[in-house]
Amino acid sequence: MAHPAGPAMYPAVMGMQAPAMYNSVPGYEGLVPGASGGFIPPPPVQPMPTPDSHPAQDWSIPALTKEAAKEAFCKHVDSNCCWSSGPAKDCTITNMEQFNTYRYRLETYTESRKTEWATKPYDGQPVNAFTQPPPGPWQIPVNPPEMFKDSVQEVEVPYTSSVKPCEKCSATGKCACTACTGSGNKVCLTCSGSGKVSGEESCNECNGTGQKKCNDCSGQGTVQCATCKGKRQLLSYVKLTVEWKNNTEDFMAEQASGLKMEKLDDVSGKQLFKDTKYMVYPLLGFPDHNMVQASERMIREHQSKYSQSARILQQQQRVELIPITKVTYEWEGKSHVYYVFGNESKVKADDYPATCCCTIL
Repeated sequence: MAHPAGPAMYPAVMGMQAPAMYNSVPGYEGLVPGASGGFIPPPPVQPMPTPDSHPAQDWSIPALTKEAAKEAFCKHVDSNCCWSSGPAKDCTITNMEQFNTYRYRLETYTESRKTEWATKPYDGQPVNAFTQPPPGPWQIPVNPPEMFKDSVQEVEVPYTSSVKPCEKCSATGKCACTACTGSGNKVCLTCSGSGKVSGEESCNECNGTGQKKCNDCSGQGTVQCATCKGKRQLLSYVKLTVEWKNNTEDFMAEQASGLKMEKLDDVSGKQLFKDTKYMVYPLLGFPDHNMVQASERMIREHQSKYSQSARILQQQQRVELIPITKVTYEWEGKSHVYYVFGNESKVKADDYPATCCCTIL
């Protein structure tokens, strides 16, 4: 969607002016070389979304069986080389409690744009500054990547390019060699610059001169200018940087199992609900009131925060039910606990009674 160009998007910066090699381009007058113009406010945001009718959802998952809990326990113990497998194989499970918890995830996919002066070696490219007014940053068409994938693309703003002499090398295409400070020679390492070795014997490495030709510049004293690559001229232009970013935030409902919440960051759960549109609406009819409140708060905050400096392209919200089972078992007359959690059936067993089977002879 194109938006009409207004007044200059960058007001003049007090006490700072673009050097001669940068033209004052209409609409970009306040853009100072060497500093980014900052993220440019996007066009006005579209209206807030309205609620949809969501189909009935199944908010439950089957309970973990004793057999599955025992199998996950044995696999976990086998993965620890110094643990004895006896307690896992021979224990008696006395109790299993479910503490399934919900995870809400909101993704807001944004596009932001900023501009800055840039240069590159001039190699005969067309020059088009002042042939017509350049488009504003949000008027330039750029193809977005796949939704919810981070990406950055740089684009030359049309009708802003001009050719200038390279100031770094004074338009010669060459700069003094830093390795030899422009002399073309370096001190001979064999004789340390004395021209002699073993007393009064002349150094064969440098023929007694104490100097050797600089390999970096082949003895010329100059090297190709790194800025213009020897072209002597630079193409200066306004560069548009477009950044697509997936801004993700999670909320996890509290659970009283005793398992630390951070352990759940690395596991997945059963996806109960997924909604993708330009702007999503908070959860409706969800059984956990804390999740509903978190959904309302996060959506409101995302739309307020990201619409100020970026364009919201799409949002996505998901609800996962993460299975957590607290297993109590007995081994050799003592009671112990382990947890099985996530679709991956990961196990946490901090008080496993046989964590070292190594014997020192």
